Amino acid sequence: MNGPMAEEYRTDSVTGGPSVMPPVEAMRELFSKAILIRSVEERLLELFSQGKLFGTVHTCIGQEFTGITIAEFLQDDDFIFSNHRCHGHFLARTDDVNGLIAEVMGKQTGVCGGRGGSQHLCKNGFFSNGVQGGIMPVSAGLAAAQKMNETTGITVVFIGDGTLGEGAVYETLNLASKWDLPLLIVLENNSYAQSTHQQQTLAGDICARAAAFGITTRTSSTWDPVKLLSDSEWCVATVRRDRRPLFLRVDTYRLMAHSKGDDDRHPPEVAKFRDKDPVTSYCRSYPAEAERALASANCRIDAAVAAADLAPYAAGTNGRTASDAAWNPVSWVPTIINKPDRTVTLIRDALDRALRDDPSVVLIGEDIESPYGGAFKVTRGLSDAFPERVRNTPISEALIVGLGNGLALAKMRPVCEIMFGDFLTLCADQLFNHSSKFRYMYNDQVTVPLILRTPMGGRRGYGPTHSQSIEKHFMGLPDIRVLALHHRQDPGAVYDQLFSTNDQPSLVIENKVLYAQRVNDEMPDGFVLEHSDELFSATRIRPGGVPDVTIVCYGQMLKEVEEAVVKAFDEHEITCEVICPTQLYPLNSWPILDSVTRSSRLLVVEEGLGFSAFGAEVIAQIVERSTGLVQTVRRLCSPDHPIPACAPLEKALLPNVDLIVQRLVEMMSNG
Repeated sequence: MNGPMAEEYRTDSVTGGPSVMPPVEAMRELFSKAILIRSVEERLLELFSQGKLFGTVHTCIGQEFTGITIAEFLQDDDFIFSNHRCHGHFLARTDDVNGLIAEVMGKQTGVCGGRGGSQHLCKNGFFSNGVQGGIMPVSAGLAAAQKMNETTGITVVFIGDGTLGEGAVYETLNLASKWDLPLLIVLENNSYAQSTHQQQTLAGDICARAAAFGITTRTSSTWDPVKLLSDSEWCVATVRRDRRPLFLRVDTYRLMAHSKGDDDRHPPEVAKFRDKDPVTSYCRSYPAEAERALASANCRIDAAVAAADLAPYAAGTNGRTASDAAWNPVSWVPTIINKPDRTVTLIRDALDRALRDDPSVVLIGEDIESPYGGAFKVTRGLSDAFPERVRNTPISEALIVGLGNGLALAKMRPVCEIMFGDFLTLCADQLFNHSSKFRYMYNDQVTVPLILRTPMGGRRGYGPTHSQSIEKHFMGLPDIRVLALHHRQDPGAVYDQLFSTNDQPSLVIENKVLYAQRVNDEMPDGFVLEHSDELFSATRIRPGGVPDVTIVCYGQMLKEVEEAVVKAFDEHEITCEVICPTQLYPLNSWPILDSVTRSSRLLVVEEGLGFSAFGAEVIAQIVERSTGLVQTVRRLCSPDHPIPACAPLEKALLPNVDLIVQRLVEMMSNG
């Protein structure tokens, strides 16, 4: 063969040296795939101009051979995680023209039912997400699952040179190297991060970044597809054999705009690369073969568009929503704590049971292995019994949760520990743009049974950055359950329920003062302790008669509220009923409304800042439903400034027994 195939060769998958020449038919087939991908994307741009698409379209025109050459050597048990420019990777892996076109057109026959659109595809181990950087830790989680399950599968993640500005990339390179993960990182180096040339944003050498973490690197380009095919074969085979990460840099150039028509590059620059483009060269050199490939592609595309035109648009949710739990009547039964013990012991025992009962359970976090056993000793000794399933990670919160997301997508049951709740901000992207989105945007094809544990709250003198209660920022995220433990419910039983039923990301708040407290059911005279008949039951403390005030609280605040309720009754003859939900989101507000209809007064007490917080939502829901039944509503929260390290000042500022009693007296005085 002459022309663009003149220097064709393959490298030996073991040595990297020259092997046999690829047959002409094989290269013709690869060019046919490239023409198909390009034709699909050109049609998508045309459909967009006709108003038949939604959102945006990021084409890979000019970069097609990256996905094609990698996919050529993948097995059924391999994973791919791609980015916003994912169409070519998807088609190279799945050949699903109908599913892609219908998806981008927002139709129910799309691969994600029209929910995900252009950037969010899922099929048979292929995933994509449009958030730069964040897909790297998730891909590491997929690879970690393959390693733990001792499969021959590997994970391929596609990123761009613009992604190198994201810290999650380097967190992932570090862990992938330390843990020997079968992860192939393919960086498509097209020189632009959206519209900004890498000369403005990128310092140093691209491959040196991966090499700094002890990862083997290789460089290729789409302008020599035969060499790229050879390099791809070697990279895939090497990762599969060595079970180690590898970094492949592929120099390339996108011939179209970043997205639709937003292209500020100089036309002569684009024209130069279009003339150099291998698909363009192939069509010039082999017009008859190219025409046949184009005709075949257009036939498939025409049929796909016609079918999608007839299909219905994406339907509403067919899964759970927060409103499903909002107003469910409950029954109350007496609370009995069968095994009174310290909270830290009960949680640790529950984790031990889960590890013993289910080999898919894994624990990851900072300093959780023996002898340290976590900052609050919840995991002490567990790594001795389960050394490969209880693992220390670097100080990389985004990596920890992203790793958990990937493990969960691979049907593992990860438990991630964030050492202090304040540090949830460092992994927020993984919760906001990954955990909470995967099930819905992939049309219920996946579940994410991730458990995220973290200690929260003050009263330990840790100061402004280690004493906050910031859980309010994570309530209301789609599909993410938020639980808060307290001393009137066995936390081990809560975790047992979570492990046996969990199919969604669950954030568990463990107040750091609570760890040392004993869980028990001993109540002061005149009060009854009960729990609701729900999966994650609420707790009710009720007086003998009709309450004057309903108090709503959660977590560690229950202890302060209990003492305040006794003091208010003894000193002021104020009777209070306390509702303490374990599940904060989605919240079942019926028990609160039921109590308020009898008391007509509502006080919400929480340790965090009050603006846009849990209490604000509770009050809004009750006022909406109560229709004038509520006489008085009050909130008691932390002051709106950082928490001081000075212990006496911290104690005085956080909601406490005296402040709660004072607020109750004010409420009664005001009618």
